[in-house]
Amino acid sequence: MERRMRRRRPGRKKPKALAVGAAIMLALLGAAGLFFALRGQPSALERLKAAQLPAWVDVQIIEVDGASRRGVPLDELNGIVVHYVGNPGTSAQQNHDFFAGPDSEVSSHFIIGLDGEVIQCVPLDEKSSASNERNRDTISIEVCHPDESGAFSEASYAALVELTAWLCQSTGLGGEAVIRHYDVTGKLCPLYYVEHEDAWLRFKEDVAARVSA
Repeated sequence: MERRMRRRRPGRKKPKALAVGAAIMLALLGAAGLFFALRGQPSALERLKAAQLPAWVDVQIIEVDGASRRGVPLDELNGIVVHYVGNPGTSAQQNHDFFAGPDSEVSSHFIIGLDGEVIQCVPLDEKSSASNERNRDTISIEVCHPDESGAFSEASYAALVELTAWLCQSTGLGGEAVIRHYDVTGKLCPLYYVEHEDAWLRFKEDVAARVSA
């Protein structure tokens, strides 16, 4: 007796094939979700660019001259570097004006003066000329000091803590990202905080306390 072959209904899949297909689809959706979740996390640099600058910062951006300010964008943002100006008794405005002058090949994003005034010299999405190979991924802060010891005045110190804490809060960077010029190149800068490691550690503690306040 001739057997009739069963015809499979068009478009119908075996249960095993359906399970495999569903697993592949879930895996693809999961990978896509992870990709977009990660992509949606702003970088430290993006967060800083979107942040509103505090009212106590005096913005005096120097002109692009190919040396002090090259107009080159930061590659990324991974750190905050503290310096001292090395010229005892000079003001923030004097150091700013030197950066802006024809004889300078150096600059920083910020200068903090003897009375705690803060001047911004370079846009926060550009490289400064302050920290050698770390210019590419750091924000630089120069601090004025009254004498050759390099110790900061109380007003300068308080402003440095406030500015550094604001940068940490705005970027999401942690305390490990706050470093000295010395930690980059071995240069004795900021001098007092190289010669007095305990004072540097207290400064970082004060920043952390301000961030969490």
